Amino acid sequence: MNKKIEQEVIHRVKKDPYSLRYVKEQTETACLVAVKEEGCIIKHVYDQTEEVCLEAVKQNGRALEFVKDQTEEICLAAVKQNGYALQYVKDQTEEICLSAVEEDGQVLEYVNAQTPKICLAAVKQNGYSLEYVKNQTEAVCLAAVKRDGEALKYVKNQTEKICLEAVKRNGMALKYVNNQTDSICREALKNNFNASFRLVIIKNNSTALILLEAFLQHRKDKSILTEIIKKFSKYEEIVDFYTKHNLWKYVDSNKLNDKLIKYGMTI
Repeated sequence: MNKKIEQEVIHRVKKDPYSLRYVKEQTETACLVAVKEEGCIIKHVYDQTEEVCLEAVKQNGRALEFVKDQTEEICLAAVKQNGYALQYVKDQTEEICLSAVEEDGQVLEYVNAQTPKICLAAVKQNGYSLEYVKNQTEAVCLAAVKRDGEALKYVKNQTEKICLEAVKRNGMALKYVNNQTDSICREALKNNFNASFRLVIIKNNSTALILLEAFLQHRKDKSILTEIIKKFSKYEEIVDFYTKHNLWKYVDSNKLNDKLIKYGMTI
């Protein structure tokens, strides 16, 4: 191909990379220009040199699917650009897998041989990748919920330590706690009162008082207190608490009276 024709081809593929499909006499330069614009055009390159393949996956990691002769360097470049390119890697190494999960933790799903190091890197990047961890350890679970509190829903063996970290990160994680303790509820309410107070399970008056104490610190809307009172089954200590802290002004007295009458009490 003479220089003039090559320049015309280069100009054309730069403008429209897919036009390379119609070029019978492809030069490496023209192919490089094309894959730098759109990596997946590599599937239409007749002579896939390592340089052309490398540039293709740097532009679009998923172009690895069309690379005929994969090298570790090409695979690394691909997963660093797009972690999901890992699903096209023929020979996975720990280094390649680490680079992939560091780019996107969710690709742990495609790791053939999970190691603690790979799993930890994955959940640190995306807590929800805990879903794909085959052998969960407390360290991996803690790292996951510290990254994303609601990753708690994928923890197989919950401990109070893990649950506390989860609700510290996101009070809404309380909805996934199997055993709500006073400490866990208190942390959840501290993190996000307006969202998590609805998730607190009232087991006894101790829990109820924790909920009310949290309200004192965050009270903004009397409708919240009305909603809280609906959760209670016993009222003696609650009435004392309301009186002590002058909370009655936040409650619709008529509605509350209807409920308290059942227990022989009125306000």
